[in-house]
Amino acid sequence: MKYSDKFRQANKEAKATVIATAAVIIFWCLAGFGLADSKTTIFSTPIWVIGGCIGTWLFAIAVSIYLAKFVFKDMSLDEEDDSNV
Repeated sequence: MKYSDKFRQANKEAKATVIATAAVIIFWCLAGFGLADSKTTIFSTPIWVIGGCIGTWLFAIAVSIYLAKFVFKDMSLDEEDDSNV
């Protein structure tokens, strides 16, 4: 893999990570603040606490798994393949 290909992949991973972080923050706002008016409780805990804490945690795990499987690529950062550049 050429240096330019590695650089492009690193940029792709960085952009995807920024988008994923924004998605988790938006989910947190919607799950926490969006459910604040609901009177529903689970084990005497308001649903907005469950959604804002546990729901966000589970969503972040799902986003991380997606990034690991479909966006991130295992590559060597050594310059041994870059002698032709």
